[in-house]
Amino acid sequence: MGISDMKSLCNGNTLGWGALILAFALVPALMTSQYQLNVACNVLIWALFATSFNMLWGVTGMLSFGQALYYGVGGYAIGLTVTYLGSQWYFAAFAAGLLFTLVLSFLLGLLVIRVGGVYYTMLTLAFGQLAWQIMFKMYDFTGGDDGLQGITLPGLLADKVYYYYFVMILVLVAVWVLKRMAYSPFGLILRGVRQNPNRVRFLGRRVRRNQLRIYVVASLFATVAGALMAGVDGSVHTDMFFWTTSGEVILMSVLGGISHFFGPFCGAVVIILIEDIVGAHTEYWSLLIGSIIMVMVIGFPRGLVGGALDVAAKVRAILQGEKHDDTTLTAGLGK
Repeated sequence: MGISDMKSLCNGNTLGWGALILAFALVPALMTSQYQLNVACNVLIWALFATSFNMLWGVTGMLSFGQALYYGVGGYAIGLTVTYLGSQWYFAAFAAGLLFTLVLSFLLGLLVIRVGGVYYTMLTLAFGQLAWQIMFKMYDFTGGDDGLQGITLPGLLADKVYYYYFVMILVLVAVWVLKRMAYSPFGLILRGVRQNPNRVRFLGRRVRRNQLRIYVVASLFATVAGALMAGVDGSVHTDMFFWTTSGEVILMSVLGGISHFFGPFCGAVVIILIEDIVGAHTEYWSLLIGSIIMVMVIGFPRGLVGGALDVAAKVRAILQGEKHDDTTLTAGLGK
């Protein structure tokens, strides 16, 4: 994909992105219950998690099954600090979680990027499961499988509406940063690493160094998502570290379309809303959700965003063809 193609893709998503921003900003005014506000928060947070993960997989070609590790670090950095020290330490805990992730992702990144393909994927999974097991066994400190409950937030953030806007602003800024990164020269290098790493080396760029950079960046934004999630329900649990959390974010990326920047964002929106709507009406929600997602993936092999762009291109071609036919007919009558 050339620079002009990426710029046109970026510009083509501007209108839809603006509509999403407006829709999320109006949620508190349109909601009829506190539960709907929580759902909107979940959509935003999972959308950030999926978008940051796709910088690894969709952009760089590094399929990680261990991003839940950093998502859990963000959640437990808030949960443990607020539980044992008080809500006034919330922002310090946020910063501490990011700092811990910076160091941890750098050290683990040095190990995992040395192997490629399925070995890289399995190694990230192994580290994620190791963290889950540690948090699960440290019952007296982490609460084990019961997690930590009653996490309170400081000041205005204790109000759900204020916290929602806090989440919305952080998520939108984070996604904007990731978008700028994806379409920057650094993003072009990452795409080159995915398509032909040997050519990137031939051009004088270090493949592993850039892989390490994006691994750290994606991990930091996953930590932000986990930290924000801790304040939604006032609780954290060890499932935040479990491999199914990584699996869910992979599914969001596939459903939305890994080849499009906003694909994972849209995939997160669709999956969270489907889970909420279907789960409220049947006890067989997991079977029904799986069937719906399977049909979507089969029907839109390039993801929902890719499918929507294909449909729009076909409609545009039909309209342009009709316009061309009308022009030809008019010209013929004129003769």
